[in-house]
Amino acid sequence: MSRIPIRLRVTAAFALAMAAVLAGSGLFLYLRLGSHLQTALDRELALRSQDLAALVSQPHASLAKDSSGRLVERGESYAQLLDARGHVLEATRPLGTVPLLEPSEVREARRNPLYSDRAPLPGLDEPSRLLAVPVGARILVVGATRQDRAETLASFRDELLIAGPIALLLASLVGYGLAGVSLQQVESMRRRAAAISAETPGERLPVPPSGDELERLGTTLNEMLDRLESALEREREFVADAGHELRTPLALLRTELELAARQAGSVAELRAAVTSASRETERLSQLAEDLLLIARGDRGRIPLRVEDVDVDELFASVVSRFDWRAHVLRRPADGLCVQADRLRLEQALGNLVDNALRHGGGRVELAAAAADGAIELHVRDGGAGFPPGFLERAFDRFARADPARGGGGAGLGLAIVRTIALAHGGSAHAANRPPEGADVWLALPRAS
Repeated sequence: MSRIPIRLRVTAAFALAMAAVLAGSGLFLYLRLGSHLQTALDRELALRSQDLAALVSQPHASLAKDSSGRLVERGESYAQLLDARGHVLEATRPLGTVPLLEPSEVREARRNPLYSDRAPLPGLDEPSRLLAVPVGARILVVGATRQDRAETLASFRDELLIAGPIALLLASLVGYGLAGVSLQQVESMRRRAAAISAETPGERLPVPPSGDELERLGTTLNEMLDRLESALEREREFVADAGHELRTPLALLRTELELAARQAGSVAELRAAVTSASRETERLSQLAEDLLLIARGDRGRIPLRVEDVDVDELFASVVSRFDWRAHVLRRPADGLCVQADRLRLEQALGNLVDNALRHGGGRVELAAAAADGAIELHVRDGGAGFPPGFLERAFDRFARADPARGGGGAGLGLAIVRTIALAHGGSAHAANRPPEGADVWLALPRAS
């Protein structure tokens, strides 16, 4: 079924549903017509029994007096008069003297009118239906063949068998046409989607203003294209920025090595050149590691060894890394614990402390607080804070503030902080605290 075009599948489903409706409707009408014909036949027998009862109730009257056949038509109907014990008193030809009722039926007919169906009787080639009614001490039996009813039902059945398939065919053709009209918009969207590529930014699918599922599908697909285009643009910017960042240390490394090869006249000069080249290589290595971490974060593949981490111990470990450089104040965390990868948290907090020492100026402190079911790890400095308008893009890749806060580095420190926070199911934030400086923090899940 999956290989059949959707238009044919919709038409087939419509045809099956229509066939079920037509079959059900035809059966209902057929049964209703049969019921109406049965009721009409019973009413006719009741009227005939009344007329014949009036006839046989007259003195010296008999069934033979209906010589004109007005009440009993030869070959179509019959009548029989029985005594109280079920013996035949008289009957129309060619019934003879064989009673039409069983003794039990005679007893029933003496109390209430009795309807019953019969197989073909002598002189009648078709099944019949009879009515037995009491007439004084006697029982009058009148009957008529069911041939008219059978012929009417057969004719109606034949008409249904002819008209039903024709109606089904016409309905299927209409359904096929309607399905084609409905799918025209889908085909239009498909053609436009086939023409959209990375070289045609801004192209979107046509959305019909129908207010139905098709319009919602087109709107959703266009929103998806917006996200993909934004992601593609970010990747292009990322590649361009990464290339720009890699070009500078590579150019310096190449220059240092060329100078060492051509102009190094002593061991000291050669050692200085190699030392400078080693620093640039380390910078390249760190940049590559940062780019790899961010790329893994985009794919949700940062490997984590999650454990309960004591915040006081975490702060102590981070502060010890910067003792040689500056005094970093850490406030007690009051026994708070987070569920995270210790090494990744140390990397993120190390980036924040390094940024604060390089760009914040003044004192730097670490603090922790519980808020909204999470643990916030703050790094605050006493500098001038972030420049106006920079907070919105502070965590973007290669984002740098103005020279007052942005000299040096590749602009990946805060991006790595956010990547690590997101990998832990948390978030990263930044704010200014005038006149006290900047505050950057991670919100992480509390340890269970």
